[in-house]
Amino acid sequence: MGPTLPAAGGEEARTRTRVRTTVAELGPVSAARIAEVLGLTGPAVRRHLEAMVADGDLEARDPRPDARRGRGRPAKEYVVGSAGHDDLPSGYDELALTALQYLSDALGPEAVTDFARRRFAGLEESLAGLDGPLPERVDALVKALADQGFSASTRPVAQGTAAEGVQLCQGHCPVQKVAEAFPQLCEAERRTFETVLGTRVQRLATLARGDHVCTTYVPLEALHQQAPQHEPRHEPQHHDQHATEGRRL
Repeated sequence: MGPTLPAAGGEEARTRTRVRTTVAELGPVSAARIAEVLGLTGPAVRRHLEAMVADGDLEARDPRPDARRGRGRPAKEYVVGSAGHDDLPSGYDELALTALQYLSDALGPEAVTDFARRRFAGLEESLAGLDGPLPERVDALVKALADQGFSASTRPVAQGTAAEGVQLCQGHCPVQKVAEAFPQLCEAERRTFETVLGTRVQRLATLARGDHVCTTYVPLEALHQQAPQHEPRHEPQHHDQHATEGRRL
């Protein structure tokens, strides 16, 4: 059994909050990477991680295949656990669930779909003026999502292969519990990504469906494209949700 941390209070609590926030933004992430980002020692970070895993704030998992390097036992990676999500901003879940259920009962499921699309209209409008290369659009989208509490980040995936691209990660969703009941929210978000980026994207995982993070894949070929000047905006075509969800990398 590892060393026991004192009860989380004062500086201990603040450090754990910083660790949890870093995991939400970058997870799955190793202890070494957390230590690097926060400027802490490896042993100090691992003590906090052990305590937070024991409390259910975080979960440890085997590393992604593309993250395995060198010999020896691969380092564990950490994601936010169920208790950790409860401590992060979650919105007015009960009110939202009641309101959307009433909307669905009164006007039908299509009304919820329309609401979900309208919810992301503001994000689309705020990013409508982007006309630079697609990588810059991805960065702008990540910043906009982070500003809305989604703890968004990006990482390269499958480098040097035909599947090379960028994976957009959201380690925390402020409406996760609502999205679990109404997946139209996740689908509307995916469509918004396609509209903002001007290309098809592939939803790989969502917190609402029980995954550790929300991940969306943008292929390298699309990232190399230059945005056309004064590109006309239009409503993206309807896609079946399952047709856009592929294998995990």
